[in-house]
Amino acid sequence: MGTDGMAHSFDSVMGEKGLVVAFICNHCPYVQAIVERLVEDAKTLQTQGFGFVAISANDIESYPQDGPELMKAFANEHGFSFPYLFDEAQEVAKAYDAVCTPDIYGISKDGIIEYRGRLDDGRGLNAPSENAPRELVEAMRMIGETGKGPEQQFPTMGCSIKWK
Repeated sequence: MGTDGMAHSFDSVMGEKGLVVAFICNHCPYVQAIVERLVEDAKTLQTQGFGFVAISANDIESYPQDGPELMKAFANEHGFSFPYLFDEAQEVAKAYDAVCTPDIYGISKDGIIEYRGRLDDGRGLNAPSENAPRELVEAMRMIGETGKGPEQQFPTMGCSIKWK
């Protein structure tokens, strides 16, 4: 279920060239540090034929700030142009082997994960270096053109997913 009040499926969020699935949450300082760049890159990719979806899978009993109502406010505050879904049962996060927020996956139009990495070279709470490549955008363009992701991929850094 999304913050837009609609149910979404893999097929409903898939773009003609592929899909980005980003596991995020509201309270994580690592997500907060990249959210503006994430939204910008999502808009860029959406105009190029890619679907984009963000998913929060945190246990909201322990972390109520990551619950659906506050997710909606977070999405509105940051101008999300993509669905922000709540994985209450944590099944989607487990299926992807997601471990942290943010954890970003690039999927080909054939449904194959071809990228699992960071947004850019901004490490932790630091901004990216000057003239840094937009690694996610470049990886997705490669996936859209060739069906394959880049050989070199750098893991993301963030807070652990809060499992029940």
